[in-house]
Amino acid sequence: MGIKPSYIKNLGTALLAKQRENFTNNFDENKKQLASSAVIDSKRVRNRVAGYITRRINAKKRT
Repeated sequence: MGIKPSYIKNLGTALLAKQRENFTNNFDENKKQLASSAVIDSKRVRNRVAGYITRRINAKKRT
C-alpha cells in the first residue's frame, strides 16, 4: 500500500506503547482488539491501523 498517513502511524505507535501485550502478529486478532480498546468509527481506518500494528510486530520478530 505504500507510505501510510501520519495519523495511522501515530495511533498505531501510541496503542503499541500502551497495550503491547494485547496485540499479536495476526491481523484478524488485532482488528478485534482494536474494536475493544480504541474508538475508531471508520472500518477502513481500523483495518489500516490493525495492519500497521501487525507489520510493526512482524518486523520486530524478524530482527
